[in-house]
Amino acid sequence: MTFFTLIITALVVVLLGSWGTLALFYANTSPELIRYGIASLFGLISLILLATFITRRYRLHALIFYTLSWGALLFWYSTVQPSNDRIWQNDVAHLPYVQIHENNVTFHNIRNFHYLSEYDYTSNYYDKSFDINKLEGVDLVTVYWMGPSVAHVFVSFSFKGDEHLAVSIETRKEQEETYSTIKGLFRQYELIYVVADEKDVIGLRTNYRFDPVEDVYIYPMTGTHDDAKNLFLTYIEKINALYEHPEFYNTLTTNCTTNIWLNAEHSRARLPLSWKILASGYVPEYLYENGRLKSEGLSLEALREKVHVNQRALDAGIVEGFSEKIRTTP
Repeated sequence: MTFFTLIITALVVVLLGSWGTLALFYANTSPELIRYGIASLFGLISLILLATFITRRYRLHALIFYTLSWGALLFWYSTVQPSNDRIWQNDVAHLPYVQIHENNVTFHNIRNFHYLSEYDYTSNYYDKSFDINKLEGVDLVTVYWMGPSVAHVFVSFSFKGDEHLAVSIETRKEQEETYSTIKGLFRQYELIYVVADEKDVIGLRTNYRFDPVEDVYIYPMTGTHDDAKNLFLTYIEKINALYEHPEFYNTLTTNCTTNIWLNAEHSRARLPLSWKILASGYVPEYLYENGRLKSEGLSLEALREKVHVNQRALDAGIVEGFSEKIRTTP
């Protein structure tokens, strides 16, 4: 084994060992103490393998043993399956689903909670039908709370008559479960498409979340009716698929932003995958650079200021006509 090959192999062992140790550490299939012990053991095995690289005598044996250990780990990991049958937090307790009859689609379990504060609310869901022919466009909604690099991104479909339907791709958390970026890499959260009234999914963020403050921007997107229709139908297909067959959320590969990009696969307007999609806070910049936002000739900074809706939402309150009021500029 050459020195270069040795270094590359050592780096691979470090990466695999770190991933395997964390996967076992965050597993929820055994008592906490046993889980920590198994994770520590796997990490120790990885370190021992690295140590054997110093001597040629045991190198091959160690690699064989580590390969078998990794095979056992992958077999266990393949048995961790998503479920729709858990004790969920109230805001993700009901999965939406859609019935389609020609050009009319009926959404069930549209969320529209009535909030007194971020955590004090009355649960409410409703059903509503939409005519696909009345679909006018798509808005991109971005929410910032920890600097410019990270944002929660979702879409809102607009229909004639100032009707809007928001769909936010999120983690479906269980009772007493909190979000962790690292845990999100290891099959810890199911995926949910929250279909919601804008008074809920936007109003919650503008009018009730203040620790930290969440800045909300609504960017109208360019594109044809067919582009909007194809995206809308793809979302419907995914919503119904998750209702029947749950999937895991993944911080890197199956999150709010990458899923929007994947759902646009049938659109001629879909852009190539970019680091600005993975770094979700830069999605508006990427779309602006490629002419996918209705900018009206404004610079990105001027456009961003125009579509910042927090103050308009606070001034309007959570009332009927909320969607129109937050989009109306002075």
